[in-house]
Amino acid sequence: MKKVILYTDGACSGNPGPGGWGAILMFNQHKKELSGGEAMTTNNRMELMAAIRGLDALKEPCAVDLYTDSAYLCRAFTEGWIANWQRNGWKTSTKKDVENKDLWLMIIAHTKTHEITWHKVKGHSDNQYNNRCDALAREAIKKIL
Repeated sequence: MKKVILYTDGACSGNPGPGGWGAILMFNQHKKELSGGEAMTTNNRMELMAAIRGLDALKEPCAVDLYTDSAYLCRAFTEGWIANWQRNGWKTSTKKDVENKDLWLMIIAHTKTHEITWHKVKGHSDNQYNNRCDALAREAIKKIL
């Protein structure tokens, strides 16, 4: 199984508002940058979309080290939120509907294909790949405005 590194980030101008996402896939010496955006969205949706589109770009099952500055995305998997939401009929611990269920389902589908290890990185710090993903996301927003 190929080992791939995936960095992701999402951004929003207003929340909700125009949003963008950026992703960088790395395999051996190869690097691929991806980005996109939506006219009316939220920061959390763009964080999830960055992961989805990065994983969508993989052409075969891979072992993926996924790096994100989104505690929302990372903790959903590392702290068992996803399993709890599924067990509780997609309700939160306060009995509210889980937001972004459509996107969570897409990510869950990828976890059945790929072996994903989730890594939380500090945003807007000295991580060059996280910073580049942020720049890609912000550039995508400018194309929408």
